[in-house]
Amino acid sequence: MPPPPRGHSRRGSLFHSIVLAIGFIIGGLFTQVGRRFLPPGAAKEFFTTGVAPAFGPLSIDLVILKFALGPVVLDVSLLSLLGVLLAYLIARSLF
Repeated sequence: MPPPPRGHSRRGSLFHSIVLAIGFIIGGLFTQVGRRFLPPGAAKEFFTTGVAPAFGPLSIDLVILKFALGPVVLDVSLLSLLGVLLAYLIARSLF
């Protein structure tokens, strides 16, 4: 049996979704620490400024049940992307 093509992954999409979620959590922690403890200046602005796309709130009315979801916001900064890269490298080395 020939080896799998280069770049082929045996891992499923669930594994990659979990690594991505953990990476964004770690990156969010890095971003919050940077916003709190870095001294004011260009470095703080560069590393902690993020893009925050959002959607919501979404109202759902099912006659006997009414609820709203949102707003859902994803705050992406350079430090959050660094967290995703770090989580990927750790997962790759462990598994």
